[in-house]
Order: sequence, then structure tokens, then C-alpha cells
Amino acid sequence: MRFRVLGDVEMHVDGQLVEIGHARQRCVLAVLLVDANRPLTTETIIDRVWPDRPPQRARQTLAGYLSRLRQILAKAGAARITRRNGGHVLTVDPHTVDLHLFRHLVEQARAADDPQSADDSYRRALDLWRGEPFANLDTPWLAAARESLDGERRAAELEHFELALTRGRHREILPAVTAGAAAHPLDERLAGVLMTALHRSGRAAEALRHYANLRERLADELGADPSPPVQRLHRQILGAAPKPPAVVPRQLPTPARLFAGRSRELATLDRLLTQGGSTVVATVVGAAGVGKTALAVRWAHAVAARFPDGQIHLNLRGFDPGGIAVTTAEAVRGFLDALGVPAPRIPASTDAQIGLFRSIVADRRMLMLLDNAGDVAQVRPLLPGAPGCLVLVTSRNQLAGLIAGEGAVPLALDRLPADEARQLLVKHLGEARVAAETDAVDEIIARCAGLPLALSVVAARAATHPAFALEALSRELGEVESGLDALTAGDPHSDVRAALSWSYHRLDTSGARLFTLLGLHPGPDVAVPAVASLTGWPARLTASRLAGLADVNLLDEPAPARYALHDLSRLYTAELARLDPGSAADRTTAAERMVAHYLHTAYAAAMCLDPNRDPILLGPLPPQVLTTRFPDLEQARAWIAGEYPVLLTLIEHAARTGLDTDAWRLAWTLTDFLNRTGRWTDQARVFTIAADAAHRNDDQPAEGYAQRILARALARLGRHDEAHARLRTALLLFDKLGDPAGLAHTHLGVAWVHEQQNDHHQALRHDRHALDAFRAAGHLVGEARALNNIGWRLSESGDHRRGLAHTREALALCRRTGSRYDEANTLDTLGYVHGRLGEHGPAADYFRQAIGVFREVGHRDGEASALINLGDTCRTAGDPAAARTAWQAALTILTAIDHPRAEAVRTRLSSPSADAPPPPGGG
Repeated sequence: MRFRVLGDVEMHVDGQLVEIGHARQRCVLAVLLVDANRPLTTETIIDRVWPDRPPQRARQTLAGYLSRLRQILAKAGAARITRRNGGHVLTVDPHTVDLHLFRHLVEQARAADDPQSADDSYRRALDLWRGEPFANLDTPWLAAARESLDGERRAAELEHFELALTRGRHREILPAVTAGAAAHPLDERLAGVLMTALHRSGRAAEALRHYANLRERLADELGADPSPPVQRLHRQILGAAPKPPAVVPRQLPTPARLFAGRSRELATLDRLLTQGGSTVVATVVGAAGVGKTALAVRWAHAVAARFPDGQIHLNLRGFDPGGIAVTTAEAVRGFLDALGVPAPRIPASTDAQIGLFRSIVADRRMLMLLDNAGDVAQVRPLLPGAPGCLVLVTSRNQLAGLIAGEGAVPLALDRLPADEARQLLVKHLGEARVAAETDAVDEIIARCAGLPLALSVVAARAATHPAFALEALSRELGEVESGLDALTAGDPHSDVRAALSWSYHRLDTSGARLFTLLGLHPGPDVAVPAVASLTGWPARLTASRLAGLADVNLLDEPAPARYALHDLSRLYTAELARLDPGSAADRTTAAERMVAHYLHTAYAAAMCLDPNRDPILLGPLPPQVLTTRFPDLEQARAWIAGEYPVLLTLIEHAARTGLDTDAWRLAWTLTDFLNRTGRWTDQARVFTIAADAAHRNDDQPAEGYAQRILARALARLGRHDEAHARLRTALLLFDKLGDPAGLAHTHLGVAWVHEQQNDHHQALRHDRHALDAFRAAGHLVGEARALNNIGWRLSESGDHRRGLAHTREALALCRRTGSRYDEANTLDTLGYVHGRLGEHGPAADYFRQAIGVFREVGHRDGEASALINLGDTCRTAGDPAAARTAWQAALTILTAIDHPRAEAVRTRLSSPSADAPPPPGGG
């Protein structure tokens, strides 16, 4: 006779399937088989068999089912149902029931002396599974038992996988492990097996990628990092895998296609290469439009081969017309990203990031081009601290502090001499055309005052009209220049503005509108879809017209299909807007379309990063706005990473220009990206803006959310007092809104911060507040966690009986919700509380239960901790042999996962008192 519950509930006699009745009768048999050879009261069976209300004559109905089952079993003769001790007992050989045979074989495998015997037992045990336990039967009790049994199967399967790894069978198990990891993406023990199998199969890159995905999921869903064992395995794979070549950044912008002159200045820069000693710093300073960036980029490209470890470029936007300069935190994080530092290795504080950056580049030869610096304070934190690097800084400021403090070599850039200005025009227009009209050329050079930017703008316009006489162009330039007197009187940049004006007024209507509207974009650069949304044109037409503006030097193209206005061009577009108030309505509508493009696209990317995230309302998409949809996570992440500088600037711009709703919504879209990349300083900055914007807008739900995320960032940065202040604000807001779930989560956050500060009294107070709020929200899992926290804290403070009551209530909720990990933690707490009460028998029982559930869910650290607690309890109860067994089992796990607690367990085992009788009075 054979009974099966690991699949359909079946009975076989002599290999033949026996009919055992309808579904409810099979439920009765399943209940008896699970507890074979143990009495079950009539009430227990009724509770387990009927899902809701049992029928009025449930006892009589059950008696009928039992009678028919007795008759079926009697024909086989190897099992029987009898009454004993006030209950019904199915007496049967447990090895004839697949469930009990499975458990026996698993224990046999665990106790086996040799790997082959263990492997055979595991295989036999797992082969008993034919599908989902109790298939086609459904009651709440059966569902809970099914989940528990599935946990036992997964634990056995994991142990079998781990045994296979020790026997070198990593390739054999890889398909099954891969499938299991996909089904259970948060199972860290299974992830470790998969990473090991991949690594040993020569697929280290896939193992490392799986770790990155695991870390991301844990952070998103649990707010946790991978466990120490998995982190340690990750480091081991990194150390053993073939080292990828060090990331060598090549970030220099494309050099100006047409460049002339500056031979003296280039020679000065060449002499920097002969300087030894510490990091070499040079400054290239001068007025706007004088060609500082063009010179620096040209020279950097010429000497790039002398810096084999890479070239870093950063536009510090020190004189950005929008007033949004790059912060130190942004800059150094950008350096670390460029150097390929993984997000997990990047520390939270800006100072620590600077230290890491300097450590990385300490033994490298690198060239750094820091463009458009505002002042010395913006540059100094970014300088490497060891020799081997050369830093080139451009600025309108003289940066005297760098010269005095860091020994920077200064290079002041003046306007081009007449002969070099003529060379530049020859580059644009050709020798013959320039030689044919020398007087007109001299006039153009004079009107442009030798400024390369102004000369390039005029020359680009002239090059597009090769039939025009240069004398006519010179005369028109003079007319425009005089017309700008009122606008530019006393402004040293008037020469450039005159050239911009001259070129602008020769654009067609569409080109002029495009140039003017680009001034609405906050920078630092812009892609075609955003400009298409700004203008309301199709993308292809927009791209063509952008290329046209770049051809006449009204736009830069720092990267393919990305465009940027020069600072002076941006100032000029602002002046155009002031001179044409009639365009205000068009500009307002265009700005709304631009913001909508970024908001809706960033929202789509954010939801791709976390599809389960609670959505927010954006409102309808305005007409003529282009958005992007992302087919996968990688493309969404790439878009956010690429547009990240723009989004940061846009959030500040939106808040500064009264678009408060857009400011906090844009911040919302960056939450996951900031969390996953560990940009805590940026997160604090962004959500400060978001909280202020929501407050101005009297949007209390948004402000509560922003304050809560801001508090998280501040706590990560070690600024606990500020975090508490923000959390207090969030509590007040959620209380005013009547949002109990928001209150509960915020209280748990407050409790966590207090616990980090060792203020357990305040932690307990906020856990209690969280409990009340979770109950008000009907949030059962949260309620269980809060109860468990409270139970532990009460017992820790000596109030064991109340602690026990809270923890028992937590356990009931855990089992009701099926939260097995929370159940394991709560069982462990119950063992702790009973131990503090001196009730060592119940304490040991709860610890054993916790060990089983921790093992089932694959939490080896928790399993080891519960084993230590069990050993301590057995020692106190006077059973040193049992204590040693538990401690040794814990040590085996802790040693395998290289846990720091292993040494403390070794100390327990080696202590002479380990085998001594317990002290009087227990404890």
C-alpha cells in the first residue's frame, strides 16, 4: 500500500490506484495522512476540511467520511482509522506515505557519512514529488500546509544543490538552479548556489551580473543589502575571475573642426609635460568667447597618448546663465562612474567619495579637463592628491587661489592677433576668398574684436553664402552692431552678441524660432526628442534644423545628436525673449511641452525600474509631445543615466520658475535610480527641493512622501538629527491627512533611526505607534512586524510577560498571512522571551521551530543565530551535550559563510565551563 499527497491525493494497492471518493473525503484522508499516527480531534479535522463555515451536521458528515475511508482501508489491510485519546488516528507505516518518506530520506541524507549516500537519499526524496501537494484540493489549512511543504522541498533541493557543488557537478545542476533562482529571485542562499555554479562553469560575468540583479531587488523590495555570505562570495568571484581591463575613460569633447593660431599658448601648455613632482595644474583664463575651451580641447587631444590611463572632461557650468553650477558631489560622483566604480563600492559621503577617487587615480597617469569653473572652491576638492595626473582648468575667473595654493601654471588667453584671426577666417572661407577682399576681412576682424567665437559665427554665415561679397557682409555687421548699442552698452561681450545678432537675423522663421526656444531649456545639453517636444515639430524635421544651427556655430554638438547653447548664446536668447513680449504665450506653451516630455518619459523609465511601485497621477499628455517607452530595464536605466544631469537641472529650474508640481513629480521619478546608485547626497538635495516645492504648493501627500525619502537620505549620510526632523514633519502630515499606512511606515523608520542611536526607549515608543497605525490601515504583515519588535523590546527591558503576549500575537498573524521569514524571526523572539522567563523547555522548542523555518527559507545566518540561542538555552537547562551539538552546528554554518560570530561560538565550545553544570538558579 502507498499513499501520496505530494501531488494528487492518491492511494495505491499492489501498484493499482484505489478510488477514495470525492474531494471533501480526499481532504479528510489528506489531513489524517499529514498527521499520521497522531490523534486529531473531531473539531481539528472539521476546521481543516471545511474552509469557511462547516455544515450544520458537520460531525455526522465527517463520521460518514471516516466510515467510508475505514471500509476502503480495510480492504487493503495495511492501515486503519481508530479512535484514541479522544481523537481519530490513521495508523500506518510512515514509509508508505510519500510525505513522511520524503522527510525520512532528507534526514537520512543530512546524517549520511559519505557524499554518495547523501546524494542517493536526496534524489530519492525529491523524486517523490509529483507536483503541488494536495493538488486540486483547496482549504485554508491545506494551502498553509502546501506552502510549508514547498519550503521543505526547496530546502532539501538547496542542500542537494550544495552537495552537488562539493562533488564538482556544477554544470549538471545549472539548468535547475537557474530556473529556481528565476522563480525565487530573493532567495539569497539559492543565489549563492547559482553564482558558484556559473563561476565554476566559466561564466563569471553572468555570476557577477546575477549578484548585481539580486542586490538591486533586495534594495528595492526590502531596503536591504545582500547577506554577508553572498557579499563574500561576490568578492571571491571578483578576486578569482579574470580581471577585466581597468576602465579607461575617454571623455574629451570633439575638437573644433576649424582651429587656427594660438601657437604660443600651445607651446606653453606643452611645457607642462616636462614638469615632475606632484599633480600638475594649469589654468586657462579669459573673457567669454575668447576660445578657452577650444584651445584646451585641442591641446588635450594632441597629448592624450601621454596619459594612457584616460582623460576625464567635466563642464562645471560655473558661469551658467541659469545659475546652476555643478556641485562637488555631482562632480566627484561623475568621476567615479567614469572610472567604472560599481555603485556598491561608492561610499555615502562626498568626502569619502573624494578620498576614493584620489585613491584610484593615485597610481595612474590621467588628464583632467575641468571646463568653465566658477571659482577656486569649485575646483579644489576635485584635484588628485598624487603625482602622475595633469589638470587643465578653464575659467573666466583668474583663479588666483589655485596659483597661490596649488602652484597652478596660469595661462591668460587674450583675443586673437590680426594675423591669427585672418588664419581662422582662411580655415572657414579659403585662402582665395580672404585674399580677394583684404579690407573687408580687416573690417570683420575689427568688428569681431578678434574674438574666435564671434569670428566663427560670422565666417560660418559667410560660408553658407559663397557668392556674397565679404564687403557687404562687413557693412551689414556694422549696421547690426550699431543697432545693439542700447542693448550692450558697457558690456565687454557686445562683439559676440553683435555677431550672434547678425547671424540670427539671417535665419528663416523656423530657424529663428528654434534658436529662441532653445533658451528655455535649462541645459547642460539636449537631445532631439526634447527639442521636438519644445517646438512641437516632428523629430526628423527637428534634427535637421538643429544640425543647421550647429553648421552656423549658433549651437555646439558636444556628443552625437545632443546639442548645447554656448553661455553667451543662452544670454542672447533671453534678450530676444525680452525684446519680443508677443512671444510669451508661445514660449509658455513650449516650456510646458518640454517639461511634459521629461516628466512622462522619466515616469515611464521609473515604472520600468520598479513595475510594482505605487503610481502617481501625471495628468494628460499635451499634444505634440514626444515620449519614450522602454522595452526593458536596461534601456530605461540607460535613459535615466544619460539624462540625469538634465533632470537634476530641470528639477531646480522647475522649482525656481514656479512649476512646483513638476518639481516634486520629477524628483519622484528619480527615487529608485538614486537608491540603486547610492547617490545619497544628490537624493538629499533633490528631495529637499521636492519637499519645499510640495509645501509651497500645499500638496501634503507629496510633501509627506518627499520628507520621508529625504529622511532616508539624511540617515544614510549619518545626519540623524536632521533625519528625525524630516520624519517628524512627515508624521504630522500623514496624521493630518488621516493616512494610517503612511504614518505606520514613518514610525517604523523613526524607530529604526533611534535603534541605530541606541535609544531603545524611543524605538519602542515609535514601534507602538506603528502598530496602532498598521491596525488602523488593516496592514497585517506590518502589524506582525511591529508586534514582534515590541515583544522583543519589552522583554529586553524586563517586562517578559507582556513581551510574550505581543510576540504570540505576532506569531498568529505571521501564520495567518503566510509570512514565513517573519514567522522565523518571531519564533526566535519567543524562544528569547521564554528563556528570560526561565522556561527553558518552551524556549528550546521555539528555537528549534525557528531553526526549521530559517532553514526552510534558506536564511543561514538566522539559522545559525537560532542554533546559538538553542545551545545557550540547553547549557542553562543543564544539558551540555545538547548545547555542544547546537553550537557545533552553528559554527559549521558560520564558518561556511565566513561570519564574524564564528569566533564567539568557538570560544563557547572551548570554554571549560561549557561542560560544567549550570550555575544555581539557572538564568
